[in-house]
Amino acid sequence: MSRVLSTISGGVMPTKDHWEKVYRDRPATSVSWFQAHAYRSRELIGSTGVDASVPIIDVGGGASNLVGDLLDAGYRDLSVLDLSSAALAKARSRLGERADEVSWIEADVTQPVVAEREYAIWHDRAVFHFLTSDDDRQAYLANVRQLVRRGGHVIVATFAADGPKECSGLPVMRYRAEELDRVFGPDFTLVSYSEEKHRTPAGIVQPFTWCHWHLHEDA
Repeated sequence: MSRVLSTISGGVMPTKDHWEKVYRDRPATSVSWFQAHAYRSRELIGSTGVDASVPIIDVGGGASNLVGDLLDAGYRDLSVLDLSSAALAKARSRLGERADEVSWIEADVTQPVVAEREYAIWHDRAVFHFLTSDDDRQAYLANVRQLVRRGGHVIVATFAADGPKECSGLPVMRYRAEELDRVFGPDFTLVSYSEEKHRTPAGIVQPFTWCHWHLHEDA
């Protein structure tokens, strides 16, 4: 049976109140990053060839439909991490009884994250580009090294170089694949990269950069 693990203490992350308000005040289907189905995420996770029983974490998954898509595809060891308790509550409500098949983690990826397992796949669509300071980026990468098993897969999507300069009223970073690979550094081997044109619910096209790495055995 799933449970919600919270590792957030007061005042840790300046934007927590921001994200709680976003998910309290707006339908999940109206935010710019909404996808009815996470096709690119599913494609990349499937391309790893991992068994459906391995542990997978969706970082910043919040109210995303990805966890439902993965359950439908037969994946059985899923965790969703998000800063916003309101986002996690929306996802749990949408899944109904199936929410008990998922581990829910309320946490800030720029602080040490406590988890109960090592993950075979770390998936992040649209969190990393909100980390505008090097300290926050390095803290995020420390969590990746801590929580992903050696040889595991790391799949991350950010705004591309020609993507938006802000999202949800917050500044963001924009990356080409080679720039994102440099930020992740030598502990990660780039397996593949691609670009995606995401169309928001308002009809605006947002370019994304996707990268898929292996975490080195000796990281």
